[in-house]
Amino acid sequence: MENSKPYKIPKQIVWKAYKKVKANKGSAGIDGMNFEKYEERLKDNLYKLWNRMSSGSYFPKAVKAVEIPKKNGGNRRLGIPTIDDRIAQMTAKILVEPKIDPFFHVDSYGYRPNKSAIDAVGIARKRCWKYDYVIDLDIKGMFDNIDHELLMKAVRKHVKEPWILLYIERWLKAPFQTETGETIPRIGGTPQGGVISPILANLFMRYAFDLWLTRNHDKNPFERYADDTVVHCRTEQEANQLLVDIDARLKECKLELHPTKTKIVYCQDKERKKQYPNTAFDFLGYTFRKVLIKDRLGRLQMNFIASVSKKAGQALKDKVRSLEIHKRTGSKIDMIAEKLNPILRGWMNYFGKFNRSAMKCTLDCVQRGLIKWAMCKFKRFRKHRRRAEEWLLQIRKREPNMFAHWVLYG
Repeated sequence: MENSKPYKIPKQIVWKAYKKVKANKGSAGIDGMNFEKYEERLKDNLYKLWNRMSSGSYFPKAVKAVEIPKKNGGNRRLGIPTIDDRIAQMTAKILVEPKIDPFFHVDSYGYRPNKSAIDAVGIARKRCWKYDYVIDLDIKGMFDNIDHELLMKAVRKHVKEPWILLYIERWLKAPFQTETGETIPRIGGTPQGGVISPILANLFMRYAFDLWLTRNHDKNPFERYADDTVVHCRTEQEANQLLVDIDARLKECKLELHPTKTKIVYCQDKERKKQYPNTAFDFLGYTFRKVLIKDRLGRLQMNFIASVSKKAGQALKDKVRSLEIHKRTGSKIDMIAEKLNPILRGWMNYFGKFNRSAMKCTLDCVQRGLIKWAMCKFKRFRKHRRRAEEWLLQIRKREPNMFAHWVLYG
């Protein structure tokens, strides 16, 4: 009976958690159970999970370790829990997020309701016009190195349900399991890929960084998206001292700044002309630097603004290239559009918010890919690139919305 269980967990919350986890998709954990298999006995599986969680006998399985390449070299380890464990974590998240989130700092943007990366970019952009210097912080492996004891101290301040406290500790201790079957014990961190991990990381950083900075350096605003953070300063001296203080604070919390990736940046523009070693930084896919653009009166001016970064542009090129469109000679042009547009729209919606014209260089490469496809598909174009270009131009005039990027070509 539901009332006889030591922990009172409503069944409808578990059902709601399952629907949220399914909507997020994701691959199988170490048990190989995907959603298709899981749903063959959906009611039984959910009942067993609820029963174990309510009785205290629920223990998470090892987390599947997947190494993915980082954009700047090296690998990042993602942890993929089983579907059961993702549902269990989502059950806890549904209950604790409304209680914890209101305590988070207004300038903490990562993985929060009604907050986004583009919000953080927009605020950073405005503050760079008011403050001459930025500290571009890079925390070494934050998700991997969060201290469990300090984290649980923060969790206990906000979470009172005994079963959630119990299972958070178990999730933190669940080991990694590699593709070769090797088990790696976890003595710190909360794995990227876990449903509960973003809330736990934000809670840790609230005490390790956000509150500390607000109390001790209230004149230095910041934007933080998980471990990606920029702090604004008025002078070089202020920036140098604050960086020393931040480094010491994070070491107190058993975190470490990356020695070469962390830097102080001067926001150089038409009025701020001082020479400085660093005059640009990347934040959430955007590069902040001086750019020659037209002002409201049509005059060319050097302004410090945010534009799509080279890395973000290259990532789109690589994704489009991997589709090998030129080999799809059996497809009609509307089928090619159907394949490309979801990718293009998502990318353009994000990187078109600021300095929209900067996207064109990357999207020109997509257009060249379409020209190559036309040349491969039609014999009459194979040695006549210009004809392929003209053919696509005629289609664009007739159907300007066929491809998402055509809106930039007028």
